Amino acid sequence: MSHSVRITRADKPFAPQMPRASHFINGSHVEPTGSVTFEVVDPARGRTLLSIRLGGAQDVNDAAVAARSALPTWSSKTPQERSELLLAIADSIANDKERLGELEALNCGKPRSVVEDDIDSAIDTFRFMAGAGRTGSTIPAGDYLENTTSLILREPVGVIGLITPWNYPLLMGAWKISAALMSGNTVVYKPSEVTPLSSLRLAELAAEILPAGVFNLVLGNGEGVGQALSKHEEIDMVALTGSVRAGMAVASTIASDLKRGHLELGGKAPVVICENADLETAADAVVEAGFWNSGQECGAACRVIVHEAVEAEFTEKLIAKVSNYELAEPEIPGEANLGPMIYRDHYERVMEMLTDAVTRGAEVLLGGEGDDKNGFWIQPTLLKAPTGDPITTTEVFGPVVSIETFTDLSEAVERANAVEYGLTGSVFTNDVSTALRVAKSLNFGSVNVNTHLALPTEMPWSGFKHSGYGRDLSAYALEDFTRTKHVAIQY
Repeated sequence: MSHSVRITRADKPFAPQMPRASHFINGSHVEPTGSVTFEVVDPARGRTLLSIRLGGAQDVNDAAVAARSALPTWSSKTPQERSELLLAIADSIANDKERLGELEALNCGKPRSVVEDDIDSAIDTFRFMAGAGRTGSTIPAGDYLENTTSLILREPVGVIGLITPWNYPLLMGAWKISAALMSGNTVVYKPSEVTPLSSLRLAELAAEILPAGVFNLVLGNGEGVGQALSKHEEIDMVALTGSVRAGMAVASTIASDLKRGHLELGGKAPVVICENADLETAADAVVEAGFWNSGQECGAACRVIVHEAVEAEFTEKLIAKVSNYELAEPEIPGEANLGPMIYRDHYERVMEMLTDAVTRGAEVLLGGEGDDKNGFWIQPTLLKAPTGDPITTTEVFGPVVSIETFTDLSEAVERANAVEYGLTGSVFTNDVSTALRVAKSLNFGSVNVNTHLALPTEMPWSGFKHSGYGRDLSAYALEDFTRTKHVAIQY
């Protein structure tokens, strides 16, 4: 499906030096053993950036064995020693910011504002984990039995398989890698084959800092490398950020070996706008959080549930604000720029969902068209959707925000919760008791009041229901990558 859509084009694409397209195992760059190749594409233009060879079970085995061998020495380092190495990685990312940014922008089509936020957040995450990992256990030692002193040891889980998605390759890698390494684990990391460039560059940076075998990277897809990681006997835990489908596949596989899992999956974030809300604030929040990274964001403010008394005024404000966005290639400066869908199959999926919603009776208030002649572009889209339509309950993962109305607040909360996901949501109101009541009633791991996607590094990011389990960010992430051991000493 292709339409004529206005896209601002750059005179010249970014041309950063490409990272080495290979595995990184036991401190060395290693060519994949497989013969299958994958084209890494510039989604803003639809052109191939480079071809990578995908790995398989043998590559995963080599990486897992290397990680297991490196584990005793790495886990025995003091928190201070591991912290200093993580801080060195943060500094290295900061020093390489321009090249990393261009790689991320080219591979994902992201505007500069999104890329800069991603890299700054990745740096901050490494620095935060480097400090938080030195604070020690919160469980005090003491005598809980007569003549017996109890101690709690917090130990690394072991070798961690890390699987990250295509929408935030560097940042999601940083979330997982920093917490796992700071906790004393070693890792085998599988970035998405769709967007591997910034992760490959991260491996080059880490090679100068970390001991061999502590950090390993294997290129591959979910079927070849993801499943091999989940099955491998040397992998003690699998941490994944991805779709519900991918999370269920990993959970099913690791269950057969009772491996630990850490799954951050999809979302369908409701935005409940009450009659007494500040509509200007609410509209600004939806504009930013609904279309950040072109909606390719599991916490996107993609489902507005607004009181019928203020629906017309709010919708008018929202249309005016969303109309300011421009589709633009990543080289074009501008705070109001949106990038493309990150790969063709995803573009086609989003366009199909849009078309089906309109066929069922959704009204297009703004946008709704796509263009895949040179890149994978979809206009920022607002839909007025019938209550219960699949577009309001299924994750679209694109620049699409649906609007529906409510009359009774309890009805709005019930509908907000009536989805399989439970990642994040928000409520807009000027009444404190309403804010607290709704925040407690929303069945989501992160709830925002008069804002959306408030995501400080110090606070946990985790989901309920089919959005998974396990915490990213905050000191709770460090707990997820450790195990507790009770030592009782009778005297």
